[in-house]
Amino acid sequence: MPLARRLTLADAVAIGLGSMIGAGVFAVWAPAIGVAGSGILIALAIAAVVAYCNATSSAQLAAVHPVAGGTYAYARAEIGPWWGFVAGWCFVIGKIASCAAMAMTFAAYAAPAAWQVPVAVLAVAALVVVNCLGVTRTALLTRVLVVCSLLGLAVVVAAGVGALPTATPAPLPDATAYGVLQGAGLLFFAFAGYARIATMGEEVVAPARTIPRAIVLALGGAVIVYALVGITVVLVLGADASDATAPLADVLSSAGWSALAPLVRIAAAAASLGALLALLTGIGRTTLAMAREDDLPRFLAHIDRRHQVPQRAEIVIGLLVIGIVLVADLREAIGFSSFGVLLYYLIANAAAFRQGPEARRYPRALQVLGALGCLVLVNTLPVLASLVGTAVVLAGVAYRVVRLRLARRAAPPQPPASAR
Repeated sequence: MPLARRLTLADAVAIGLGSMIGAGVFAVWAPAIGVAGSGILIALAIAAVVAYCNATSSAQLAAVHPVAGGTYAYARAEIGPWWGFVAGWCFVIGKIASCAAMAMTFAAYAAPAAWQVPVAVLAVAALVVVNCLGVTRTALLTRVLVVCSLLGLAVVVAAGVGALPTATPAPLPDATAYGVLQGAGLLFFAFAGYARIATMGEEVVAPARTIPRAIVLALGGAVIVYALVGITVVLVLGADASDATAPLADVLSSAGWSALAPLVRIAAAAASLGALLALLTGIGRTTLAMAREDDLPRFLAHIDRRHQVPQRAEIVIGLLVIGIVLVADLREAIGFSSFGVLLYYLIANAAAFRQGPEARRYPRALQVLGALGCLVLVNTLPVLASLVGTAVVLAGVAYRVVRLRLARRAAPPQPPASAR
């Protein structure tokens, strides 16, 4: 049973923006500034360039393969089933970690410390229910959350501009090449939301035209927002931002706008919820696509007839996210997410590179640059995140090897050629 095509260009752009703006603008500055130092804006530029290359690859692939699953489906078609499986597995594990990070970020801004874990769990459960009620409800709620987030960020930037004449930011530590690249790898976590648009290719109206436009528009908007917020944080707080739990609220305090700090907390909570909602939606569609091909249990391929969404996949993913929220740390979740997503886009670039002239929308040089950028950034991530990520990827590969062997044994024997 196919999914229903209900999402317009505006819906798709809102879902992409909701993923990117909430996925990092309130959570990623402290760890990124801590490693990149005075090179934080260079790290942001590198992350944006790599993201643009990956976005154009996703757009080119989505125009030819307008189905659910994103790079999982694209790589299966362009390179082969194994490449598709690795891409889909990396996406699912990386984005489940992203969901946990967003739920924890929401709780950090919305609840006192003692209540943060149960509030994060309740947020995940509530948004799973929203997703199970239909994709148009998902798109509508995402639009509302994106508007709330942008209003809060506009207040932060305005406060920062007003504080510049009297600001005394703490000097940033000198940048190193490795630190800048590691910062870019962490910031990349924030830009990966455009993949949500591609993974929903089976639900977008006129996908060959809508998806490429939505991806570029959403990424361009996110880059502008991140640049404005990043410059504001650096010029007002400087190195103090690396130790801040809520750096954007600290910008307001430094500017003498402390009375508006609750507004930033509301915006941060809205952004985190918007990202979490869009992430859960995208993972559900990739899980659906993998289950249809038996790369995940077939049980997850069920689509609810009334709401036309993969409810079983949504519920299972929600339970996994809740499990991570109960045991994980925010910074570890960000690093692990970046590991999975960078490998995912490495394969997306390879798949787009393989496409012929009839499908080509962008030069192959962009795909080469994107693939090289993914390889460099993934090798600069925190060691623990890389080790855990490698172990989980290998576990997925082992699962597929076992499944294929069992399937071959269960298949009826073929008669010899002479008997056919």
